[in-house]
Amino acid sequence: MFNMINGLWRYRSFIFGSIKREFQTKYRNSLLGAVWNILNPLAMIVIYTVIFSQVMRAKLPGVDHTFAYSIYLCAGILSWGLFAEIVSRSQVMFVDNGNLLKKINFPRICIPAIIIGSALLNFLIVSVIFCVFLLVSGYFPGVVILSIIPVIAVLVVFAIGLGMTIGVLNVFFSDVGQFFGIFLQFWFWLTPIVYSATILPANLQEYVSYNPLAGIVMACQTVLVKGEWPDWYGILPATIVGLLLCILGMRLFQKRAAEMVDEL
Repeated sequence: MFNMINGLWRYRSFIFGSIKREFQTKYRNSLLGAVWNILNPLAMIVIYTVIFSQVMRAKLPGVDHTFAYSIYLCAGILSWGLFAEIVSRSQVMFVDNGNLLKKINFPRICIPAIIIGSALLNFLIVSVIFCVFLLVSGYFPGVVILSIIPVIAVLVVFAIGLGMTIGVLNVFFSDVGQFFGIFLQFWFWLTPIVYSATILPANLQEYVSYNPLAGIVMACQTVLVKGEWPDWYGILPATIVGLLLCILGMRLFQKRAAEMVDEL
């Protein structure tokens, strides 16, 4: 662990430079630039809000205000978007950086660090816009919003642990990445993002607790919609699973690093 932290610190300029270069390259030939980073999730939110707002508004227990469902949906989509970006990029990070791994000697932990940094930068841009909306609409939750920070930290650990594990497997078995891409679409609808878990039949609500991501998403929704502190026990499964996946992913990479370079 100390060696990894030391490696990240020594190569911090490389990490920050890569994040900056990715951001600039992504919007280099675009007239609107980083605005697209806001418009894409905003379009999805507007569509779902227009279609489901009146139907779902009555399904949010203890909440009855004009923007309740819009805020609920934003909280879910923003947290899901961060998770999906990290895990999707992580599953192909070794394949996409094969030439870099072969030619340059640097701490390999820098690659997931770049992915996390880039995803958090995109998330921060959209979150700032969302917070402005909360302030203007009068639904800013106050100091309780700070509890989002540890919740997002757990989400990042879970996402990078899962992505790193799948990323190693994807080098040797490309079907793993293909399958996970399909599974991710189902995972979105199995997580209470567009709907509230309370509208599900009682026998199905029990299974929601087995979805580690559900606890994270519902924690964000609790903070932003109700202005209450999240259920910390609800994010415990994601914390434990995320840490285990990080350990598993690192060990797989350390044991298969030489084989991965040959395979790539």
